[in-house]
Amino acid sequence: MLKAPLLHFEIDDPAAPKVAPLLLQLDGYLAELYPTGNILPVPLAELKQPNVTFLTARVDGKPVACGAFVRHSDYVEVKRMYVLPACRGLGLGKQLLEALEKEVARSGGTLVRLETGTAQAEALELYARAGYRRCPPFGEHQSNPRSICMEKALA
Repeated sequence: MLKAPLLHFEIDDPAAPKVAPLLLQLDGYLAELYPTGNILPVPLAELKQPNVTFLTARVDGKPVACGAFVRHSDYVEVKRMYVLPACRGLGLGKQLLEALEKEVARSGGTLVRLETGTAQAEALELYARAGYRRCPPFGEHQSNPRSICMEKALA
């Protein structure tokens, strides 16, 4: 079994030339999973708002995964988690989620919510193993039948 590489996490600019391609790949991946178009890309401008923290995971300086969280008044939403296909199955998603949760806690967040899609079995498993439980739809995810919303209270 392959071992997870040593990741270096940093708060980053989602528009940076070495980072933006991850988001384009994520959008392509989601378009393949949900060809009916009911999963819409998140505009880059939304990820650059003051209430958003964007994190990249790097191996030897190369971005291999990313994720963000958005601070709302009563919860924090994890968004845009993505691991390059060549790096999947090595535990990077787990490490990335843990790094995001640490940043959320550091910023004072106590309740984390997220939305994923019905076709993303690996993501659902990752979140369930990390202690996330299904919750009612929230925010902009109210009317999408392909959405699964989950939440976790941080200790």
